[in-house]
Amino acid sequence: MKRLIAPLATVSILTLLAACGQAPEDAAPSPEESSSPVASESPSAAPTSTPTPTNACAIDPARISLEEKVGYLFMMGRDTTAGPVDETYRLTMEENRIKAVVLLGDTTAGVDGVRGIVQGLDPNGDVLIAADQEGGQIQRLQGPGFDTMPSAAEQAEMSAQELTGGAATWGEQLTAAGVDMNLAPVADVVPEEVGTDNEPVAALERGYGSDPGAVGRHAAAYVKGMQQGGQLTSVKHFPGLGAVQGNTDFSADVVDDRTAQDDPGLESFRAVKDAGVDSVMVATAKYERIDPENLAAFSPVVIEEMIRGDLGFDKVVISDDMGAAAQVADVTPGERAVRFLAAGGDIVINGDPSIQSEMTEGVLARAKDDPEFEKSLDEKVARISALHEGSCGIS
Repeated sequence: MKRLIAPLATVSILTLLAACGQAPEDAAPSPEESSSPVASESPSAAPTSTPTPTNACAIDPARISLEEKVGYLFMMGRDTTAGPVDETYRLTMEENRIKAVVLLGDTTAGVDGVRGIVQGLDPNGDVLIAADQEGGQIQRLQGPGFDTMPSAAEQAEMSAQELTGGAATWGEQLTAAGVDMNLAPVADVVPEEVGTDNEPVAALERGYGSDPGAVGRHAAAYVKGMQQGGQLTSVKHFPGLGAVQGNTDFSADVVDDRTAQDDPGLESFRAVKDAGVDSVMVATAKYERIDPENLAAFSPVVIEEMIRGDLGFDKVVISDDMGAAAQVADVTPGERAVRFLAAGGDIVINGDPSIQSEMTEGVLARAKDDPEFEKSLDEKVARISALHEGSCGIS
């Protein structure tokens, strides 16, 4: 997607590397400066009016078709190791009106190679391009021009000021590659007694620790740096995968039986929300003490009561993967998308392009049969419009 900050992204890689370690003057205070948990705010109700588009990058729900609206509700995966964008993938994008793509796979093509992939996906400059670039084992984009990023466990040893400076450089590198959005950071708090038995976070060194205050400060510092580097951000995996054992990507029936709606561990997400994060990603685990009937991504309690209400977050809510993840495999593709959107979510991440049409058709069918569901799409598209505005560098 076209960015107003694009000229900055053409700075040489030597300049980008030199920026590593330079900390902005207004960076967040270092973790050593405070050890107290982030203060809670009073819950606020979800917005009842549709935001109004304000610039050329905006999407006006009143001026686009139902099919176009539904296209904005998905972020489809593209394997960066699969070579140039092929005709099958391009047709899937066109037929489903897809306007957001997440780069999957671990590529070593470097900044120039990734930019070439992005140009094939987004020739008209109207597609939001995202990536998973957390650091450590979860750094999807590598090679010339990309620093080797430390893991979150290693980032936790940095001061918040140092982390903001590093994240700004890593964000600039993503921007230079044509990426608009980094699906990071992880704000999940892993209890000490769980430790590396936690497969999705601790075992992969994706977390900032077991103290909600410290996790929140580091995740917030990461967000500030990425935004300074030109990136949109998404904090994950609400309401936290720190207390589970299985990884929802590879295991079904992943259940958290300890996290409650008022859990102190959720304060890490509040800190990142207060730092201005652009979206919240919802986990697909089930939380027995929050909503024992639904996976979190299908739960109005999690999305409407907790994210919109308790957290007071009124921006875009994104799902964890609904395409290839084992946790949702027993739900039909169309129903996965419908349940997430009906629960209050905005963008469905689908890592399996082969089922995209099923998802799209499911949402279209529900919208045509349910006037209230169809009406809700306008608010979702308006929130997504604000996200697209951000990817254009508009404040």
